Amino acid sequence: MDELTLDEAMEELESAEDFLGYFGIAYEPAVVHVNRLHILQRFHNYIAKAGQLPADEGARRSAYTALLAKAYEDFVQSDALTEKVFKVFHMHEPQTTFVPLTSISVTKAAPPVQEAGGCGCGNKGPCHSVEGALASL
Repeated sequence: MDELTLDEAMEELESAEDFLGYFGIAYEPAVVHVNRLHILQRFHNYIAKAGQLPADEGARRSAYTALLAKAYEDFVQSDALTEKVFKVFHMHEPQTTFVPLTSISVTKAAPPVQEAGGCGCGNKGPCHSVEGALASL
């Protein structure tokens, strides 16, 4: 990959181990094995947060190296659950929503209309309620 430009090399790299090796960052395989996707996502987030990186390839390589080392170190010092890189870790956090009192209203439903002595079932024939059963005796 030495003959590739930085941008070309970045396109070719696939795993966290590839990135760390390419940028010459020493790493503990056990840390990377457990956190590889988190490290790469954090690296991506750091690049996005950095904004405009230098146009000079050597300076940009140094910036990438520093950002990747920082992303890796985040997971040496902490863990994925604490760092919460991915959206899924934020889904069950308590959410607060403001609902103004003026938007709350209570509507009472009218009770169903019942015929005198009926049970309200709408039966057209004799009522099957207790009163209807007693009347038939």
